[in-house]
Amino acid sequence: MNIILFEHHEFSPAAASDGTVTLQPRDKRTIHLLKVLRKKRGDRFDAGVLEGNWGTGTITSISPEGELHCSLELCQAPLPRSPISLAVGFPRPIQLKRLLRDLATFGVERVDLIGTELGEPSYRNTTLLSDGGAREALIQGAIQARDTVIPALRDYASLTQWLEKRPWKEQNPLLIAADNLRPAGTFAQLQPSKQPLLIAIGSERGWSDRERTMLEEAGFCRLSLGNRALRTETACVAAVVSALEKIGTLGYT
Repeated sequence: MNIILFEHHEFSPAAASDGTVTLQPRDKRTIHLLKVLRKKRGDRFDAGVLEGNWGTGTITSISPEGELHCSLELCQAPLPRSPISLAVGFPRPIQLKRLLRDLATFGVERVDLIGTELGEPSYRNTTLLSDGGAREALIQGAIQARDTVIPALRDYASLTQWLEKRPWKEQNPLLIAADNLRPAGTFAQLQPSKQPLLIAIGSERGWSDRERTMLEEAGFCRLSLGNRALRTETACVAAVVSALEKIGTLGYT
């Protein structure tokens, strides 16, 4: 853990997310602080509150039962977000956890999971979205990056539904769809821009011809990530890295 994150409900009303908090003996954060980092009474550590500020924590006492009592000084604003959002053809559940963790590490603003025509329908039956597993993966990514904010996560049954909802309309981003079939250009040709970027990436089988038409009619420019077939999670990471290489604000010319 590169930062110990707390949630607002863990603080007493008087603490208001900046004061004292108690960690139970079996809490993984307690185990990490005592067993991995070998922290003792009086030691400091990086700390933050989820969706809030970050700063330092100090272990004020350790009870005989192993409870940690900590005081927090959280004066630093959250890290700035990368002006990038992704729409992703629903991947295999085992890949989904890794993907969400990595995207949270990059600090992207939003991740929309979409059922696609060539994707496997059964993947959307995963319990990760209902049992907290997806959120936990996002939190793990934030912890890795010493961040306190996680991307917004939404689920859409189909590309048609997503395009009808247009959850990006208030941001007015540049619209890019990753596609190797007759693309208009490549991600390497992206140029700096002040607009945020929305990247749509299909399932491992790619987009159907109908979906390509739908994306183009919605204003998406189809760009290639290269001539190799990539796993969904690999394509997402490659696309985000290409975007961040341009200092996070991109356009296509």
